[in-house]
Amino acid sequence: MVQIQDILNELEEFAPSALKEDFDNVGLLVGNAATEATGVLITLDITEKVMDEAIDLGCNLVVAHHPIMLSGLKKINGRNATERIVIKAIQHNIAIYASHTNADSVINGVSGRMCEKLGLQNCKILAPKKESLLKLVTFVPADHAEKVREAVFAAGAGQIGNYDACSYNVNGQGTFRAGDNTRPYVGEKGQIHTEAEVRIETILPAYQKGKVLSALWKAHPYEEVAYDLYPLANEWPSAGIGMVGDLPDEVDEATFLNRVKNKFNAGCVRYTNLLNKPVKRVAVCGGSGSFLLGKAIAEKADVFITGDFKYHQFADAEDRILIADIGHFESEQYTKEVFFELLTKKFSNFAIHLSNVNTNPVNYL
Repeated sequence: MVQIQDILNELEEFAPSALKEDFDNVGLLVGNAATEATGVLITLDITEKVMDEAIDLGCNLVVAHHPIMLSGLKKINGRNATERIVIKAIQHNIAIYASHTNADSVINGVSGRMCEKLGLQNCKILAPKKESLLKLVTFVPADHAEKVREAVFAAGAGQIGNYDACSYNVNGQGTFRAGDNTRPYVGEKGQIHTEAEVRIETILPAYQKGKVLSALWKAHPYEEVAYDLYPLANEWPSAGIGMVGDLPDEVDEATFLNRVKNKFNAGCVRYTNLLNKPVKRVAVCGGSGSFLLGKAIAEKADVFITGDFKYHQFADAEDRILIADIGHFESEQYTKEVFFELLTKKFSNFAIHLSNVNTNPVNYL
């Protein structure tokens, strides 16, 4: 038996809700995670037609990129599509889960799939998250240092880029005196004790603090665990919005724009003046990415591919970069593949469907 929570755990492991932007509304929006799952329908947007499709397929979980609501509903009386979707979900016991800006913020997420479709190499986050990391410092008896390191690493600490199990260790001496109501691991009550200890320093995502500290407390032999947490100003290279990478070979601008149009099945590509130079370095952002134009220029990208550029924002390129606006839906459409591949790999004998409903509200002549 597969519960809805089992499926949500996989999605959260891939793109934790904690990585969402502040304005966003992600996670389980409707439904009970403790319910047995009968099938999953994956979609970019949740529409009434998508809900009908879920009912027809016998799916009681809809996984979407875009949430059906960004703020609370004060009334649910069916006067608009969002309210009708919620009513239908409740009536048919269908859970709704959204993975939005958190899926934008992981390397293999929305923008990562764009890079893959374009064949980009040497890819990295375009705008890494800031102030999202903590440094953990703890002091451990020398004979338990390895056990504690392994425990906090398994809980999510120690990851720096493509390296894991990262820590810095210094041997020293710790002193303490156990009080009357204690059970000291070493030393005697009422006596100052000196113990050979290791100072362990490592790094962790702030959202993993609870999990890492729980692992530390469980693995550490002391009754009172001494530790410090420091907020870091470092950028986090493994999480953030947008991606930038390089084409295997240079290509002229017109050829590249046509390639992009075909790869993303775009009804049209809105673009700035051609700069008459080859394209090699490419920045991308799924959805509305105009706010990253400066980042793309700073990364010396030749082209920036995204959606939802406004008229005056095109002028901000100032012949420093070629902007290619392929549309919001078009830039994010392959997100469904990301979720589908993730879930079918874990639940190989379970009914997982890609929606056949075209949810793009924009049409082209």
